[in-house]
Amino acid sequence: MKDRQVALFQSLETYRQYLLDDLEDVTEEMAEIIPNGFRNNVRWNMGHTYLDQYLWILSVTRETDEKMETFNKWFGFGTTPANFTEETPTYSELKEMLQNQIEDIKKRYAHRLEEEYQPTSMEHYTTIEQVLVRTAFHEGMHIQAINDIKRCI
Repeated sequence: MKDRQVALFQSLETYRQYLLDDLEDVTEEMAEIIPNGFRNNVRWNMGHTYLDQYLWILSVTRETDEKMETFNKWFGFGTTPANFTEETPTYSELKEMLQNQIEDIKKRYAHRLEEEYQPTSMEHYTTIEQVLVRTAFHEGMHIQAINDIKRCI
C-alpha cells in the first residue's frame, strides 16, 4: 500500500476513534432522544455515518449491496428515526459495526483504491480513495452533530 493510502486509513481510523470515544458516555436510552430543534438522534447519526461510507463506495463503483439498501431506508439522506423498524440495528449493534467498519473497508477495497470509474452524475469522484476522503469530512460533521445532541440531553 502506498504511503498516502496508509495515511488515509490511519486518518479514517483516527476519526472513527474520535466518534467511538464520543459515544462512550452515551447510553441506549440517551441514543434515542431527539432534542428540541433536532431532526435526528445519536443512533440515527451513527447509522448514517456507517451507511455513508459504503453508499459512496457503491455509488462510484456502481455495485449493489442489499444490506446497504436496507440501511438506506433507515439512515439515508432525509430519513429520521420515524423510519426505524424492529429490524433497525440498536445503539449497541451500530457501535460494534462502527468499530469494525474501517478494517472491513480496508480488507474489501484497499487493493482497489486507485481504480478509475466513470464519475457519477451527482459528483466528480472517480476513485474509492477520493470517496473515502469525502466520507472522512462527512464523518466529522456527524461527530459534531452527536456532540451537539449530547449537550442538549
